[in-house]
Amino acid sequence: MNEERKNKRKKRFEFPTAFTVLFIILILAAILTYIVPAGFYSKLQYDSDQNVFLVENHQGEINTLPATQETLNTLNIRMDISKFTDGSIKKPIAIPDTYQTIPQSPQGVLAVIMSPIEGIMDTVDIMVFVLILGGIIGLVNKTGTFDAGIAALSKRTKGKEFLLVVFVTSLIALGGTTFGLAEETIALYPILMPIFVASGYDAIVCIAAIYMGSSIGSMYSTVNPFSVVIASNAAGISFNEGLTFRIIALVLATIITLIYIYYYARKVKRNPKDSLIYEDMEKIEERFLKNYDPKNVAPFNWRRILILVIFLGAFPFMIWGVSRGGWWFPEMAALFLAVAIVIVFLSGLSEKEAINTFINGAADLVGVALIIGVARAINIVMDNGMISDTLLFYTSSIIRNMNGGIFAVVQMILFSFLGFFIPSSSGLATLSMPIMAPLADTVGVSRDIVVTAYNWGQGWMAFITPTGLILATLEMVDVTYNKWLKFILPLMGIIGVFSMIMLIIQTLL
Repeated sequence: MNEERKNKRKKRFEFPTAFTVLFIILILAAILTYIVPAGFYSKLQYDSDQNVFLVENHQGEINTLPATQETLNTLNIRMDISKFTDGSIKKPIAIPDTYQTIPQSPQGVLAVIMSPIEGIMDTVDIMVFVLILGGIIGLVNKTGTFDAGIAALSKRTKGKEFLLVVFVTSLIALGGTTFGLAEETIALYPILMPIFVASGYDAIVCIAAIYMGSSIGSMYSTVNPFSVVIASNAAGISFNEGLTFRIIALVLATIITLIYIYYYARKVKRNPKDSLIYEDMEKIEERFLKNYDPKNVAPFNWRRILILVIFLGAFPFMIWGVSRGGWWFPEMAALFLAVAIVIVFLSGLSEKEAINTFINGAADLVGVALIIGVARAINIVMDNGMISDTLLFYTSSIIRNMNGGIFAVVQMILFSFLGFFIPSSSGLATLSMPIMAPLADTVGVSRDIVVTAYNWGQGWMAFITPTGLILATLEMVDVTYNKWLKFILPLMGIIGVFSMIMLIIQTLL
C-alpha cells in the first residue's frame, strides 16, 4: 500500500513546462528591478548620414560630437575611428567612466504582463521563420520523404550510427564558430530526431549533437562576426589576435563534447532504460516515428529524392545568405516559403490537402514560437528596469587590479553571469567591451584575453540559459528542462574547468 502511494506521489510531480520556467524567471527579473539600483552608462553611436557621433547621457539628452579619433581619445574609448566609419560597430557602445545612478524604474505587475506581448512583437521575424519551417516540415513528412530517407540512411549506417553524431556535431560547430549558427538549427530537429530515434538513441543524444554543436562552436568562436569580431572591434584590437589559440581550444572542446555524448549514447543504445528520458520515449517515438515502419516504408523514388534534395539544398543557401548576403530571419523565412511552394507542386497532394498539411505543420511549432517571444520578455523587463548597466558596473569593479591569470578566469565567470541577463552576444560585446577591455591594460595582460573570456563566458552560460534558445529546443522535442540539466551539468563543469585552464595558459603565453 505504501509502495502504491509513493508511486502515485512520483506520478503526481511533473517538472514545470518551459512557459512556467520562463514566467518564474520573468517575475524574478521584475523583483530585481526593485532591489538592484538603476544605473546608466552614457552611450556613443556613429551617425553615418551626418558623419558625427551621437552621445546620450543618463538624463536622456543627446549631444553631437565630431566623428574624429580625437573625440574617441577624449572619451577614453581606445579604438580606431575606422571601426565606426566602416560599419564594423553599428550599435551604441558604453563610454568608460560615465556610469551614473538614476531614479529607480521598478517593473510592476502591468509591466510584467505586457512584457510577453512586447517580446512576441519584438521577435515576430523569428516566429514567422519557425512557423513556416513547421509548415514545410509537415509537407515533407506527408509525402513520406523523411520515412524513406530514414530507411535508406539506416541501411548505410548500420553499426556505425555514432558517425552521424560526429558529423552533425562537427558540421554545426563549424557553422557556430564561423557565423554564429544558432537559431537556424531549430530546422534540424524534426529532420534528425526520427533518424536518431530509429538508430536506437534517445532525444537527448539528438539535442546534444545539434545544440551542443552550435553552443561549442559559438562559445569558441574564431571568426564569428556577431561575437568575437564585434567584441574585438569594441576592444580596439584585431580579431586575429588570439585566433590561433581559439582554434586550438575549439578543436579540443569539440572532442571533449563528442566523447561525453559518445559514452551517454553507448549506454542508452545498450540499455534504453538508462536513458534520462526513458519514461518519455514512448511519447517521443509516437510523435517522431508515428508512420515509420522499417518493414513497410514507401520507396525512395525520384519524387522523394527530389523533394529531399530541394529541402536540404535550402540550408547551404541559407548559410550563404546569413554569412555573406546580409540575410536575417525575414529573408530566411522567404527562402523556406519558396521551397514550400515548390514542394507543394512536387508532392502530388491536392491543393486543399497541401494547404491543410502546411497549416497543421505550422501549428505544431506554435508553442516553440511563443517561447521565443516570452524569453525576450525577460530582457525587456531588465532593460526597462535600467539594471543591465548597473550589473556591468559592479562586475567591472570586481576585477580591477587582479593578478593576470585570476583576472582572466574571474572575467570568464563574470561574463557568464552577464550572459544570463544579456543573452545577445553582440549586445553584450558592444555594451561591455569598452568598459572591460581597458582593465586588461591595468593588470598587464593582452586585450585579446578579455575577448576570449567574454566569448567563453557568455557561450558557457548558453548551455543552460533559459532566456536563450534551450527552452525552445526542448519544447520542440518534448524534453523537460530538468532532464536537460541532469545531462548537461557534468559536461558544463568539464568544459568550464577546461576553459579556465586554457585562459590561464593563454595569459602565461
